[in-house]
Amino acid sequence: MDKPSLPSGTRDFGPEVMMRRKYIIGVVEETFKRFGFLPLETPAVENLKTLQGKYGDEGDQLLFKILNNGDFLAKADENLLLHRDSKAITQQISDRGLRYDLTVPLARFVVMNRDKIHFPFKRYQIQPVWRADRPQKGRYREFWQCDADILGSQSIANEGDLIQIYDSAFAKLGLKVNIRFNHRGILDAFAPWLQGSVNHNRFMQLIDKADKIGFEGVLNEIKNEAIPNGAEAWSLLHTINSLNTTEEKLKALQNEAAIQHEGLQKGISEISQLLALLKNVPVTNALTLDVTLARGLSYYTGMVMEVVPEDNRIPADFRIGSIGGGGRYDNLTGVFGLKDVTGVGISFGLDRIYDLMEAALLFPHESIQSTAVLFCCMEDSALPAAFGMARNLRDAGMATEVYPGSAKLKKQLDYANNKGIKWACILGEQEVADGTASIKNLISGEQNTIPQSQILQHISQ
Repeated sequence: MDKPSLPSGTRDFGPEVMMRRKYIIGVVEETFKRFGFLPLETPAVENLKTLQGKYGDEGDQLLFKILNNGDFLAKADENLLLHRDSKAITQQISDRGLRYDLTVPLARFVVMNRDKIHFPFKRYQIQPVWRADRPQKGRYREFWQCDADILGSQSIANEGDLIQIYDSAFAKLGLKVNIRFNHRGILDAFAPWLQGSVNHNRFMQLIDKADKIGFEGVLNEIKNEAIPNGAEAWSLLHTINSLNTTEEKLKALQNEAAIQHEGLQKGISEISQLLALLKNVPVTNALTLDVTLARGLSYYTGMVMEVVPEDNRIPADFRIGSIGGGGRYDNLTGVFGLKDVTGVGISFGLDRIYDLMEAALLFPHESIQSTAVLFCCMEDSALPAAFGMARNLRDAGMATEVYPGSAKLKKQLDYANNKGIKWACILGEQEVADGTASIKNLISGEQNTIPQSQILQHISQ
């Protein structure tokens, strides 16, 4: 018999890991709520026609497809089967897929429910997504995203709120980050210089690899693909990005004759508006204009953002990419038949954030605490009294367990210690008869016998 195993790129999460993941989710969700976002969930499975064509060619290749029910080959073109044309065959044997992100399903939801929602529509969504990528450190085939999006408002105030959400959530998690931002209008200004949209799109795909392969790596790929003026454009972006301040970068862009374009002026204007909005808002993390930031997804049209860790508590050999990102998209609902609904959103990469916080030992002790009190009964006859007292503690909001049965006290206390339970409430026949309980602090070792009516007061001190 084969040993049980998991598909590559997926993982099980034990109780301790789940408590820590829920701690992160709790911080992020509470932050979303403080900024007025409401929850939404969509199905794991979407129609392929909903997903395809929204993420660029590379994204389409990473979609997980689901075979049609029943005899899925019955109506397949035999000629395509004979020639092993897998791409064409897929269209005939699969019409559903696992969602790739949470943004396209959101756009689909908004179009389908346009008469039921009010704009601007602010929603958050915390669910898993799937990508048929090559698994590696920090990259999984099944992973969770925590998204917040605003649809139906063009105001740059929305971008200002989203940057504050990033800053606030990571400050609460205790993880220092750099919130990088750019505007696609700045990069769109290079399209005429690169001689057309095809070259420009490929240029964007290549510079999006800069975090992985560096300036020289991107430069070499641009030269290998012979993108017209690509090397000069990349060098110019890199030079501007090396300037010290946002103001210097914006001025250098304005003074560069080769890229004067309406998109550039819009980008500079909106960045200036954003910085003015945040002028009186204390930002605890670094906020950096990065004019090389492209964000690979093809639906972005305005401001783009990306969060990278910058915390000296992270081990030097622990390298990981971005842990959040997003941006403005003006045309996404249009492909579903609802035009002129602009949107902007961000996403937290739950799995990478978890990995970083674990590597940097940033999880607080309370993030893995579950039960606070364990009732340990010396005889089975004490169980009814323990059940009654445990109910009172639970009604007061205290997580409480009653050990099942009357095993040896050492075994019961070992169970408590293994679960990180702080308090043991020990009951025997004498304690039940006297209306008392023996309360032991399993951290300090201190033990006291007190009236049962004072248990909650004692452990709450």
